[in-house]
Amino acid sequence: MSVSFPEPLAVDGRLLRFAVVAARYNQDLVDDLLGSAATTLRKAGVPESGVELIRVPGSNEVPYGVQLQAESGRFDCCIALGVLLKGATAHHHIVAQSVSDALQMVALNTGVPVINGVVVAESRAQAEERVRGGLDRGAEFGQAALEMAALKKRGEDESNE
Repeated sequence: MSVSFPEPLAVDGRLLRFAVVAARYNQDLVDDLLGSAATTLRKAGVPESGVELIRVPGSNEVPYGVQLQAESGRFDCCIALGVLLKGATAHHHIVAQSVSDALQMVALNTGVPVINGVVVAESRAQAEERVRGGLDRGAEFGQAALEMAALKKRGEDESNE
């Protein structure tokens, strides 16, 4: 995994709207991602009313929730949050690939950017490092959402000229 992070762009979030679809499975870890992403959005000026949270059972259900929100036309970007931990089988890899593919399809089919914030880890310690430790993936997901929402707005503004 890369630790060569891009320099964040300054984005004025005051007029942007985000849907966050978060899994309840591994909820303590997902909540940490959510808190960090929300802090990043708030720092950019996104009002509390500019973020709508939808909870679903697990990461496998996240793409459906994201699709419903993206199709609503109310959001500039959707953020998908979940944590998949390795168990005794390869199930977490199968779910991770399926979720990743589905989220990309939603973005491309709806024209609404989707941030894949589903962390896939080999252990709980590895997941904690990514959501609570030195690798603050939640903040990264929030920043990516800001930049993609701004890109979408720019594209819409240019096509209306």
